[in-house]
Amino acid sequence: QVQLVESGGGLVQAGGSLRLSCLATGRTSSTYAMAWFRQAPGKEREFVSVISVSDGSTYYSNSVKGRFTTSYDHAKNLAILQMDALKPEDTAIYYCASKNSVPSGPVAVAGQYDFWGPGTQVTVSS
Repeated sequence: QVQLVESGGGLVQAGGSLRLSCLATGRTSSTYAMAWFRQAPGKEREFVSVISVSDGSTYYSNSVKGRFTTSYDHAKNLAILQMDALKPEDTAIYYCASKNSVPSGPVAVAGQYDFWGPGTQVTVSS
């Protein structure tokens, strides 16, 4: 089992930045990838980014590419999502998720992931 807890959410003005963290505890030695998803009110959960824990390769949704950066600190078992140039449409609950094996399908699909954090609210005012 892996436990995930996000932190760093809050209220920020458009154009500002936030840095989200996701602390992983438990059997983290089996983690293959760490991803971020978000869910706005009335909308489906949306893929944001993913990072391979082994080689650091990353993949982003088109909506955040060039503005968000994800990274992973192996020493701390900590996934980071640096969010810059925030827009009101980035407002959502942000969730981190982990995958314990090579994905069997597209990494942008929520069903691929084994463990989830409770989420952290990000609100961007215009």
